[in-house]
Amino acid sequence: MMWKLIQLSSLLLGSLASPTPASTREDGTCRIHNSGRSADCVGRQLTAVPRLPSTLEYVDLSYNNLQAVHADDFLRLPLLRILQLQFNNISHIHTDAFKHNPLLESLNVFNNSLEEIPAGALTPLSDLKQLDMSNNLYKHATLAESFSKLVKLQVLSMGGPLVMGLKKADFLPLKNIRLQSFAIKCSSNLSYYEPGSLEVIRTKQMGFDMALDQRPGALVHMLHDITNNNFSVIQFRNLFEYMYYTGEEDIFQGLKDINALQLIIHRGKFNEHLLRMALMNLQIGLIRRLRVQYIDFARSPTFSDTGASSRITNLTIDRLDLWYISNPDVLRFDWRFTWFNKIKQLSIRYVYFNYVPCDSWVEMEGVELLDISYCRLQSGYIFNQRCENKGTMPNLHTFNASSNELTSLRDLSVLTSDFRQLKVLDVSNNKLGSAEESRDCVWTNITRLIAHHNQFVTEALLCLPTTVQYLDLSHCDLDQLDTTFFERATDLRELLLSGNKIKFIPSKWTSPHLQFLALDGNSFGLISKASFQGMPELSGLRAGNNPYHCTCELHAFVQETISQGTVNLTDWPWNYRCYHPEAFLNTFVSQYLPSRVACDMKLVILISVATTAAVILILMLICYIFDLPWYTKATYQIIRAKYRAHKEKAAGEMGTFTYHAFISYSHADADWVRDQLLPCLENNRNPYRLCIHERDFMPGRWIIDNIIENIENSRKSIFVLSRHFVNSDWCNYELYFAQQRAMGKTFSDVILVVKEPIDPSSLPSKYCRLKKMLSTKTYLEWPQQVSQQPFFWEQLRSVLGKPTMTGDGGQSVQSRTSSVSVIRCPQEDSGAKVVKCNQEDINFMERNNNKLSNPRTQIPLVAYVIAANGVPVKSRVTSTRESLTQLAVKPCILCSSPYIAAQAAVQQQESSRGGRHSGRPAHRTETMSGHLQEAMTSLIGVFHSYSGQEGDKYKLNKRELKCLLKQELSDLLSASKDPMVVERIMSELDENQDGEVDFQEFVVLVAALTVACNDFFIDCEKSGLEGSKKK
Repeated sequence: MMWKLIQLSSLLLGSLASPTPASTREDGTCRIHNSGRSADCVGRQLTAVPRLPSTLEYVDLSYNNLQAVHADDFLRLPLLRILQLQFNNISHIHTDAFKHNPLLESLNVFNNSLEEIPAGALTPLSDLKQLDMSNNLYKHATLAESFSKLVKLQVLSMGGPLVMGLKKADFLPLKNIRLQSFAIKCSSNLSYYEPGSLEVIRTKQMGFDMALDQRPGALVHMLHDITNNNFSVIQFRNLFEYMYYTGEEDIFQGLKDINALQLIIHRGKFNEHLLRMALMNLQIGLIRRLRVQYIDFARSPTFSDTGASSRITNLTIDRLDLWYISNPDVLRFDWRFTWFNKIKQLSIRYVYFNYVPCDSWVEMEGVELLDISYCRLQSGYIFNQRCENKGTMPNLHTFNASSNELTSLRDLSVLTSDFRQLKVLDVSNNKLGSAEESRDCVWTNITRLIAHHNQFVTEALLCLPTTVQYLDLSHCDLDQLDTTFFERATDLRELLLSGNKIKFIPSKWTSPHLQFLALDGNSFGLISKASFQGMPELSGLRAGNNPYHCTCELHAFVQETISQGTVNLTDWPWNYRCYHPEAFLNTFVSQYLPSRVACDMKLVILISVATTAAVILILMLICYIFDLPWYTKATYQIIRAKYRAHKEKAAGEMGTFTYHAFISYSHADADWVRDQLLPCLENNRNPYRLCIHERDFMPGRWIIDNIIENIENSRKSIFVLSRHFVNSDWCNYELYFAQQRAMGKTFSDVILVVKEPIDPSSLPSKYCRLKKMLSTKTYLEWPQQVSQQPFFWEQLRSVLGKPTMTGDGGQSVQSRTSSVSVIRCPQEDSGAKVVKCNQEDINFMERNNNKLSNPRTQIPLVAYVIAANGVPVKSRVTSTRESLTQLAVKPCILCSSPYIAAQAAVQQQESSRGGRHSGRPAHRTETMSGHLQEAMTSLIGVFHSYSGQEGDKYKLNKRELKCLLKQELSDLLSASKDPMVVERIMSELDENQDGEVDFQEFVVLVAALTVACNDFFIDCEKSGLEGSKKK
């Protein structure tokens, strides 16, 4: 220990002479640092001192292979103050080696091969303070007279394994020098010791490294020689290196007269006899502290317990340290623990015992501090339930059980609950904190608990004493805190939670008297002013080394904490860094300076409210200018109408496309529509199917639904524009819906007819799209001159296109009841090639009257004319279907019964096939009279004569229909060049797509062909009359 102190002081001076390096560079084999004042040449395998800069003050050449120190080795180092030469192989130091180093204060030549003390080389060193020349090979410890000049010498260590003894004159040059530390090392086989050899030594610390196996009596003289000094520390090293002392002489008798603060016995062989001998003298001496460490303790086979006389019962010292002793029997070397009775501080470290007898607690009644750390203790070792501990350890104030293997807080609390004066408990570096072993705890009034480096769960906090004022739970793997414990621990002043895994700080953390809090090295990233509102007396906070989220809340907390100064951030600012967001990674929190707008919530709210109000005002202004509420209402009505249409469609009400055009007009323009528009478009040979609200809207339905449905079912929309139209809300709705329908398709579906001049700029704002259409789209203008009106109608028809049929099952426009007046309109151009019959054609027809008068021959001729003129059969069928069906569905009205009528028709057909080919039937039935009834009867009979051949007798299949057409309308089939004519007719007639033609569908075909024939004869007659007039 003494040599360690000497080396430590040497290193301390070296460190004081070598402040933190400002610059570092390599100079050959040494590292030059500390601005050129220090050289590190340690362990470079040097055999000679290298050339070094003259500015050096500290040189370390230890652990090399230097053989000698020459006169010029340190010639160029006049500023040298500290020189480290230990652990080399130096056997000689030149007399002038340090002649040019007058400032040298510390010289270390420990563990070299010097054969003599280098007195001549040390003579010039008047400022020398530390000299370590021990563990060399010189044989005598005699100092030269020149050592008396080293008046500043404070630390001296000398001797070696070849020094066989000490003489009285060896240390005379030191009689006038007051040392701080002196250590002497002699051979392990001390041969001689002259009494009085150490009398001249005046020092505070004395160290002996010598074995007294052969001369144990020399210890008596040594202790006598140092009696008159006051020592802080006396250390004996290896007193007995090879054997245990068994002599009867009390070699420690001089201890009772030694005035020293501490006695250290380091290494050596001790038995209970030698230990008892030392303790008997100590209990009547002045030494206040004893440390026994690293000794080899063994019981003597001849030891006998003589009873009370052998006990150590009055060892009144302040502190006893028993460290690093392999045999735990040393604790009760005399089979009792009575020697602990009056010791105030007892420290037992690295003594591995696995059992604590009950009487040990009883005997330590004077112990105020008990340290049993580093002893591998388990909970069951120190807590014995069979022991009655009540009233034991009455003076124990501090109990240190750290660095063991304790696992049970419950057992520890029960053990210490009987220590009524216990205030400080150190259980750090154990295995405490499990939930199972942390229940039903009972503590005494502990005020300071040190429990760092354990494995606490959150529930274990409730097992801690609530009387603590200081609590250290650092590095305990805590991931969250139970604030219930802190609410109960009302006296808590200082709390250390460093190095845990705490992810957040509880918002309702209350600790009314907490003054210092350590939260550094955890895992939380958010901290705010609200986090510590429940700690009004908090004055110190250490919260660095956490993964902080740099937010406005953190910035506000730091700014307020620093500005107010009520809480001191002890590790600010270097341990506070940003880990989130990524842009601020590793940025110091002190350099995170967000803008005021980003952090001032009141300002943000004010700006947000102002911005929102401005946006609302602008939107309201836009809505007012562009009449947005009206469009919103209209869109809502469209959505509602389409939803209702979807529901009706899902219920089976399938809508069809039935109109060529939807007419939108104001009520004030109704007369023009009824008297001008409708007659010229509907009352023609090829009429258009138009929709007007007065006639075609479904009664009982919503007006919006009627408008949308009819616009959807119309190919185009015609808007009659006038001043009245602009002032009508319903007209505006109809225009808007038509525009919405045209979106995504083409705006050619919207036709504008300007009935009277309108200035687009005078239109209201809600007609913004109409303004655009009037400015960019060609529209029709109604001429006031009668001569120009025919051209207007031709333009309108060209825009509407050919009036072809647009849907199945629709009602003919001609069949609708209308109150319009008929006016004369210009002849339309149907777009088909009309055959004009001249007089020659008429004569030709009269010559073939027998064929024309035959109903069977009329049909092929008419079909031929229709095919030649390009008029599709389907258009005629569709246009006349409804009216014909109404006449054909009830044949029983004209006949007495369906059976009689059918029989009559069959008989008529049979007689007709027998050779009667006149235009009239051969006879009439008793229930029918007149040509029309005969024709109806014939029609029924023809149908049923073919429908009953196969399958359903009331329907014609494809084969039956083909047979009927070949037999009854052979000229029609022969005139057609289409090989698929039967299939086409079948497809056109079969409305319900069941692959068969019923009587109703058959009558449609006959009616369409009959109408076509009638039109053909009328055209021919008119052509003949016009030809005769021209002639």
